[in-house]
Amino acid sequence: LALLPRAGGELRAFVVAHSHMDVGWVYTVQESMHAYAANVYTTVVEELMKGKQRKFIAVEQEFFRLWWDTVAADTQKQQVHQLLQEGRLEFVIGGQVMHDEAVTLIDDQILQLTEGHGFLYETFGFRPQFSWHVDPFGASATTPTLFALAGFNAHLISRIDYDLKTDMQKNKKLQFVWQGSPSLSERQEIFTHVMDQYSYCTPSQLPFSNRSGFFWNGFATFPDPPKDGIYPNMSLPVTDANLHLYAQTMVANIKERAAWFQTGEVLWPWGCDKQFFNASVQYSNMDLLVDYINKHSTEFGVTVQYATVSDYFQAVYSRNLTWQIRGSQDFLPYSSEPFQAWTGFYTSRSTLKGIARRASSLLYAGESFFTQYVWKHPEGSVCKYKALKQLQSLRWAVSEVQHHDGITGTESPKVKDMYLNNLMYGMLNVKKLMASIIFDINNAKKNGEVYSSVYTKGSGNPDVDLYVVVYNPLAWNITTFVTVSVSSEEMSVYDELGYSVPAQVQSSLESQSTYDLYILVSISGLSYRKYSIKPVDGKQSAFIGSSVKYKRRDLTRAGQQSQQLFPVVNNCYQIVFDQNTNLMHSITDRETNQTVQFTQEFLEYHVNGDTKKGPISDNYLFAPNASAVPVSKAVGLEVMSGSLVTEIRQYFYSNVTSQDYIYAVYTRLYSVPEGYNGELLCHRIEQEYSVGPLELNREAILRTSTSLNTKQLLYTDNNGYQMQKRPFKEYVNNTVARNYYPMVQTAYIEDDTTRLMLLAERAHGVSSQGNGQVEVMLHRRLWNNFQWNLNNNLTLNDSSVVRPVIWLILGTKAVTNTLYRASGLALEHRPVVMFGAFSGDKPKLPRRPQQDSVRDLPVTVPPNLHLQTLSIPGWRYSSDHAEQVHSIRMGKQKQGDADFSRVLLRIRHLYEVGEDPVLSQPVMVDLQSLLKGLGSVMAVEERSLTGTWDVNTLQRWKWKTAQYPGKRFFNSTDTSEDFIVTVHPKEIRTFFVYFQVQ
Repeated sequence: LALLPRAGGELRAFVVAHSHMDVGWVYTVQESMHAYAANVYTTVVEELMKGKQRKFIAVEQEFFRLWWDTVAADTQKQQVHQLLQEGRLEFVIGGQVMHDEAVTLIDDQILQLTEGHGFLYETFGFRPQFSWHVDPFGASATTPTLFALAGFNAHLISRIDYDLKTDMQKNKKLQFVWQGSPSLSERQEIFTHVMDQYSYCTPSQLPFSNRSGFFWNGFATFPDPPKDGIYPNMSLPVTDANLHLYAQTMVANIKERAAWFQTGEVLWPWGCDKQFFNASVQYSNMDLLVDYINKHSTEFGVTVQYATVSDYFQAVYSRNLTWQIRGSQDFLPYSSEPFQAWTGFYTSRSTLKGIARRASSLLYAGESFFTQYVWKHPEGSVCKYKALKQLQSLRWAVSEVQHHDGITGTESPKVKDMYLNNLMYGMLNVKKLMASIIFDINNAKKNGEVYSSVYTKGSGNPDVDLYVVVYNPLAWNITTFVTVSVSSEEMSVYDELGYSVPAQVQSSLESQSTYDLYILVSISGLSYRKYSIKPVDGKQSAFIGSSVKYKRRDLTRAGQQSQQLFPVVNNCYQIVFDQNTNLMHSITDRETNQTVQFTQEFLEYHVNGDTKKGPISDNYLFAPNASAVPVSKAVGLEVMSGSLVTEIRQYFYSNVTSQDYIYAVYTRLYSVPEGYNGELLCHRIEQEYSVGPLELNREAILRTSTSLNTKQLLYTDNNGYQMQKRPFKEYVNNTVARNYYPMVQTAYIEDDTTRLMLLAERAHGVSSQGNGQVEVMLHRRLWNNFQWNLNNNLTLNDSSVVRPVIWLILGTKAVTNTLYRASGLALEHRPVVMFGAFSGDKPKLPRRPQQDSVRDLPVTVPPNLHLQTLSIPGWRYSSDHAEQVHSIRMGKQKQGDADFSRVLLRIRHLYEVGEDPVLSQPVMVDLQSLLKGLGSVMAVEERSLTGTWDVNTLQRWKWKTAQYPGKRFFNSTDTSEDFIVTVHPKEIRTFFVYFQVQ
């Protein structure tokens, strides 16, 4: 396409002033607030008030909210309101953080976005409409859909493969309309701008000075701002002597970039990491430059203006060009140079990744538990305001860790500790809340203390009867096992009515002195059950698992003997082990009688830590210097078998005589008694791994090799929302690392008949480096002498032991299709277990209330839908936009008490169009009937994804494409009549629900 004729032949440069503020990374949030972040907002607001032409964009809400709540004076707050109304201060993205795109779960992305948007709308009546994803390491196809659903008009990304970006620049293809979801396609498409090679920082080389350019405030110092206000590397002030030279440098850069785009508008980001802490010196210099260039615009062929992201996109949109469409392919993985594949962070700090997901799952459970309590027990004694604060502490912590240097594992150790401390604090709060609700509902005497140790195994004291309360946070009936640690083998388990419950007890993995008690629980949607655990008193006891230990086998000599195979069986699978090696040999799908050869081994990639010797691996990068090396020469095996659970424990030793093992796999196969719906449980091969501590500069993988003819094609998920096809690609350099992809929740390999599915409870890097193979990176421990890494304490000397869990499902495509979505969510949202003890005089267990009481109706959705959110946000804003804006302008926005009457409900369709003949169908949901257990639904309002728009008034920009040449606004889907909603494939529908007050 030829460049369009420009008004007066001029290019228009949009100077977007910004500060990229990492919510954690090298420094904690507190350190950053003290050293620079508070000063950004204090000085920017002051400077914007001084010059009508000046503008600024604010991004991460965590920093802005901390400034607003703890630093800003009333006059500054009034000025922020004024600047927003004038369009000179603009919030972009509006989430708590700029979330990572590779290793985050869609639920948590939505949470952190909703958290920030709720604050902005409640405080300012402001709704962000543009993204600014300038720093996440690669771009997921979920993100454009998410931002479209939130009402955004354009999306902006930067980090994509260096070779691809060069190519797109050359061909002016950095802008396109992205249809991120194959099922939602043009209904939720979004215009996307990829930043050019200069990315989000101002180009700082000056031909006339050895100091950097355009950073007149210099660079932030830690821990304290300098007393004299002199910061390192402050750019030369603009003077009469250098004004023309500065202008020439800026204009040359604008022209270079203009050649890469189809229109004469040039986005010129002014700022970088930790900039604008002294906005005065920034704007006073740039003002001179802007004025000078505009005075000589004929000579320069360029005009310059301060701008927001909205100003820039508005200008491009009004050109009315026809844009190319990009389908649902993502931009992962990301390489910044030939030997810099950013695929290491898919696994870095696996413990943090695991705890972040456990916290998210606990929050999900706590939200629905509290929402039901508020509506089912209006007379309850738990303080709602305190409860909301407890939930908010975890909302904040889970939002914070989604930052692109948080859950990614790319932060310094003290920042990792900050995230963990905030998560643990929030989790403790929500556990306390859930325990106090159970307590209140059961009106327990204060001596029957419910000590809540959710997600940690309680240790039973044999003299005290234990009870466990098990809550199912999913809106389906589930049948699964929960594990409780007990001190004796002689145990019985009873339900609320005193009936015996199937259970199995066996020696513990964790310690020599305790036992693992597996209890089979069957619980309806969003409901809890109570079980009592008693020492055996002559009556029926739990099954006792028996142990067989096999001799440790020397793998180096295994080939010399004939195979000695033995099977482990349940109703769905037969898993065969070879006694010569103590390794898995094959798995048979009993439904089809199809047998797949199946072996697993641990290997390590050895990586280089010396920059003089070649490419290095670090928190971000994975740069193996050769193929992976097997780690063990000997394997020990123990089989615990019982009527409900068979657990195969394999220990991997570096040689036959080693005392200690670094690697172990615990494989569990479940058998379900008659009368229980055991389909998901039966098809689940559960594996728990123990890996570590590793030696330095090792990256640990589990490689599963099968007889499936997969042609090295792998499928992995984007954020637990949609699947991506990953064909193996050969590269000149770094082929192994560039074929690693993130698995957030799901990955699979398949041939014409059979599929092997992996489901994960935390993110991992995965790859298929051979036909029929899939390998999962489980752990990394690295150290290198790259000075930048050392200065920032960003080496990954992680000496921990990690314990990730992966569920395997093997079967036909048709069967795995019906199972994997529900199974992935069942792994993500395992039941919450709380413990209590009856001390002193043992009270009788309360009899189970009969189900005929409406209040105890479970909340259940069909298997292809997921109740993604059921919570009480507490926002005080009006659902009517005009009213909300009016009350803010009149200074009347409601202060003080949270609003408990508004319930936030999200329903997500789990399947793509055409994925399954039955499950891909649209589903009609009667919201009144779905929620009748909570009360009588009075009103339902359909909202945008984060709740800030009424969908009936939301009109997004419609960018012209060859497919849709007419330029029009997008209206959203039809809203419900009579509380009945039809949910189509892949839709995420968001509602405010109001109940009749009791």
